[in-house]
Amino acid sequence: MILSTLITDFLEYLELERNASQKTIQNYDHYLRRFLEFAGDIEPQKIDLNLIRKFRLHLSRWSDPKTAKSLKRVTQNYFMIALRAFLRYLARQDIDTISPEKVELGESEASPIKVLDPDSLASLIEAPNVLKKDGLRDRSLLELLFSTGLRVSELASLNTDSINLDRREFSVVGKGNKERIVFLSDSAAKWLDQYIKSRKDSYRPLFIRFQGKLSLIKDGEEMRLTSRSIQRIVEKYVKAAGISVKATPHTLRHSFATDLLINGADIRSVQEMLGHSNISTTQIYTHVTNKHLQDVHKAFHSGNEPRE
Repeated sequence: MILSTLITDFLEYLELERNASQKTIQNYDHYLRRFLEFAGDIEPQKIDLNLIRKFRLHLSRWSDPKTAKSLKRVTQNYFMIALRAFLRYLARQDIDTISPEKVELGESEASPIKVLDPDSLASLIEAPNVLKKDGLRDRSLLELLFSTGLRVSELASLNTDSINLDRREFSVVGKGNKERIVFLSDSAAKWLDQYIKSRKDSYRPLFIRFQGKLSLIKDGEEMRLTSRSIQRIVEKYVKAAGISVKATPHTLRHSFATDLLINGADIRSVQEMLGHSNISTTQIYTHVTNKHLQDVHKAFHSGNEPRE
């Protein structure tokens, strides 16, 4: 069998057997098709260390023709991660090829986590003009991001019937189609209640656009804010609030997790609320909270006072 056929089989395996999300499948498709373009439609037996090394060099030296930007090391590693997963699949199918364990990842520096300090966070959330309908929507959107730590795609997929304002909680389907419960703060519940009551339509999506053509479809799916639209909304208020950090919806997710840990939440609970499969993913936040503990120690430990 040739590579293109096996890649298609692998993507179907992810969908049917592993119940992977469409986003995950699209990512694997992108990374593996790039490898296919480089290697050619060869037989799997011809994948060897020399070919993989040449592909890594290709990625390392590649630059975008329009922007001249090169691939970050972490992005280059995504290609190798996808290739390893594909090779593991081939091994399970008893197809002769190189061992996935021989595909190494390049070392890369971990990107520092961006979080907002309490003042910047308050300035951002309070930036929308709630006297306007889009401002009221945006205030409830920002409150919800910080209250729940939702990923932007999870937020965009919410419907008006998803939210239980009485119980202050609702379920969301995250990465890998895994369901989890998230919770509303008093402030988020207050602004969501006002926003939902202000809506005069019967559209199903929770967050909708107020510009452009109205949807002719009864459920109003065409009116739903996209993930990119939500990113632009956050960017708009970051600029309006004069915040120096280049904050994104994911920055509010980071701020959500850090806020919980700093205020005493245990890391296992935070892991569940974020929807992380592995505790090691959540532990990246300890670098931020450790700095906070260091500041507390410096401010309050008696040993930091001058001694005679």
